[in-house]
Amino acid sequence: MLRPSHEAWARTNRGGPATRVDRDDEEGYDVAVRAVRGATQLDDDVREHMLERVAEMVTDVMEANGLEVDDFISVIFTATSDLVSEFPAYAARRLGFGDVPLICARELEIEGSMPRVVRMLAHVDTDLPKADITHVYLHGAAQLRRDLTRVREVPDADL
Repeated sequence: MLRPSHEAWARTNRGGPATRVDRDDEEGYDVAVRAVRGATQLDDDVREHMLERVAEMVTDVMEANGLEVDDFISVIFTATSDLVSEFPAYAARRLGFGDVPLICARELEIEGSMPRVVRMLAHVDTDLPKADITHVYLHGAAQLRRDLTRVREVPDADL
């Protein structure tokens, strides 16, 4: 059985996907569910380096889009198969994401793909229009998505 709030959504939105969320707890507050991408490349597979780079990526996504932890619905992290020192989600847990569903998965192994990369796909509540979402690609991963129009890049110093 659906919860009452889900029943109301199901009655009014059967014809298509949900794109707006009405917050009953805040009068007049209407936000959209958006997806935000991020990626970072590590220099080495060292636990502390992993935690630092992933924390940097998550906080940069938050700052670039004016987000707080409570705005996050869920986050999917992927890592290339050469990264085994720590779960990327643990870095987010250390930032206060204890109540946000997080999951880690293995990135596809495609010949010639960039090594030592952690990616994230976050679903967030925000009032930003889709075109104003800023995706964050840090260090070597800045080379991955030159096609996006709103990208915050932090290249490595030696590039």
